[in-house]
Amino acid sequence: MTAKEEITRVLDGLSDADLQLVADYLAFLKFQERRARPSIYDPDQVAALYAEFADEDRELAEEGMAAFSQGLVAEDRR
Repeated sequence: MTAKEEITRVLDGLSDADLQLVADYLAFLKFQERRARPSIYDPDQVAALYAEFADEDRELAEEGMAAFSQGLVAEDRR
């Protein structure tokens, strides 16, 4: 008997609650498999993303610094 046939035979004898536990465990195994895969790092893609958002990040930082500076001035007046 193959492993698949043995598993099928055992699954056929399980209750719905036990089948749900098996399904949950299989989902966990799939999750672990995806998590264990090495990440593919593409330096060119990262550089492109950095370039795309660099100006926007700079503008947001400058706006944030202006608000921070105004807050400091307001605190000093108190």
